[in-house]
Amino acid sequence: MRKKNVRKTFEKLHVDRAGSKGKAIAKAPDGKVIFISNAVPGDVADIQTTKKRKSYYEGVATNFHTLSERRTTPECKHFGVCGGCKWQHMGYEHQLEFKQNEVTENLVRIGHLELPEVEPILGSEKQYFYRNKMEFSFSDSRWLTPTEISGDKEITDKNALGFHIPGMWDKILDIEKCHLQPEPSNAIRLEVKHFSENNGLSFFNPRRQEGMLRTLMIRTSSTGEVMVLIQFYEDDKEKRELLLNHIATTFPEITSLLYVINQKANDTLYDQEILCYSGRDHIFEEMEGLRFKINAKSFYQTNSEQAYELYKIAREFAGLKGDELVYDLYTGTGTIAQFIAKKAKHVVGIEAVPDAIEAAKANAKDNGIGNTSFFAGDMRKIFNKEFIERNGQPDVIITDPPREGMHPAVVEQILNIHPDRIVYVSCNSATQARDLALLKEDYTITRVRAVDMFPQTHHVENVVLLEKKQP
Repeated sequence: MRKKNVRKTFEKLHVDRAGSKGKAIAKAPDGKVIFISNAVPGDVADIQTTKKRKSYYEGVATNFHTLSERRTTPECKHFGVCGGCKWQHMGYEHQLEFKQNEVTENLVRIGHLELPEVEPILGSEKQYFYRNKMEFSFSDSRWLTPTEISGDKEITDKNALGFHIPGMWDKILDIEKCHLQPEPSNAIRLEVKHFSENNGLSFFNPRRQEGMLRTLMIRTSSTGEVMVLIQFYEDDKEKRELLLNHIATTFPEITSLLYVINQKANDTLYDQEILCYSGRDHIFEEMEGLRFKINAKSFYQTNSEQAYELYKIAREFAGLKGDELVYDLYTGTGTIAQFIAKKAKHVVGIEAVPDAIEAAKANAKDNGIGNTSFFAGDMRKIFNKEFIERNGQPDVIITDPPREGMHPAVVEQILNIHPDRIVYVSCNSATQARDLALLKEDYTITRVRAVDMFPQTHHVENVVLLEKKQP
C-alpha cells in the first residue's frame, strides 16, 4: 500500500539561500533542507511541505512574516503561474550574486577543485526582451486559475496560445504579454490567436490528438530579421493558407514564413519537413562581421548579444597567437570555431548532428573562412587516435558540451592528447565540475568566469581555462 504523503507546516523559517532549479532553501527544525518554489533568500515565512524525501522536503511559502530586501516587483502578470522566469521577484544584482555562488560552490564541492580568484560574473545588459527564439503551444482547453474554477461565471474562452504549465504536458497557460522576446513577438502571437479564433481554426487537444493549430515558433535576430513557423496537426489547405496569408500581409517585416504538417505524437521538429510559405527558409545573425544562416532547426545561443560576450571570453581564455591548431568540440553550427578562426592557424570542429555540420561548412564558405574543417559523428567514437593522426595534434581544445557534460571517453582522449590549454564552456557547472575533476591531475585551473545568458532564471554559463602542468 502506498504511503500517504502527510503535509507539514513549519512556522517562521528563515530562507537562507538560492538552490538549484530556481528554488530557495530553508532548514526545517528536524535538520532537513526544504526546497521552496515561491520564496526569496532573506524571507521569513511559514512553509507547507508538498513532498517529503529521505533527506529533504519540497514546499511552498503560505504566509510571509518578513519580506527579503532582495525582493523586487515582477514585471510580468503571469509570474508565479508561468514557470519561465522563476526569479523575476528577485533584484537582478542578487540573481547575479547567487549564480556566481552556485558556480563556485559546484566547482569546489563537486569537483574538489583548487580555484584561482574567480572573476566577476558578466551580467546581461538587457534583463528583459533578450531571447531570440520562443516556442508557444496552442490548446483548446487552457489552464484555468483557481478563481475561475471556483467562480460562478461560465467559462467560454478556453483557447490558449502560450506556455506549458511546469510539469504538465497537456496544460497550456494563455499568455497576454511575454517579457522575454522583443517585438514583434507579442504582436504576432496575439494576432495569430485572434485571427484563428475569428476564422474557425481549431486549437490542438493533446489528449485527443485533434485540432488544426499545434505550435508557433518565432525567431528574431540582431539584424532585425524575423522567422515565424506554424506547426499544423490537421491538414486543411484552405484554412492554413488563410492564416498564413494574413500573417504575411499583417507583418511584412517577416523575413521567413514557414509551416509544418506534423501528425506524430510529439511536436519536435527535427524529423519533420519544413515548408517555406513566403520569403527565405532562413534568417541571418551577425557577429563581428560574420554572418550565420539560421534555419528552423538550427541551434543558436538564445541571447544573441550575450552570446557575443561569451564567445569573446572563450577566445580571450584560449590565448591564441595565430599559429595554433584548435579543436572545437561540440561545435554545433561552428559559431565559436568561425569566431576564433582569424586568431588561429586552423580550427577543427566536431559535432554529432550532421545538419549542423553542413550549416557550419556553408557558413564558413559564405564568410570566406578557409582555415576551418568540420566533421560529423558521435563525439566519443569519432574523437579517437585515428582522427588525431589525420587532423593533427591540437595545441588548444575548446569544448562546449550539452548539459550532461562530456562522456568519460572524451575526457580520456583529451588527457591522451594533452593539449597546452583547454577552454571549457558549460551551461551546467555541476557536470562541468565532474569533468574538471578528471582533468585536475594534469591541468591547473587558471581562470574562471561565469556569464549570465538568462536573466530572471537560475541558468548560467561558465567558462574555465585549464593550463597543462609543467613536469
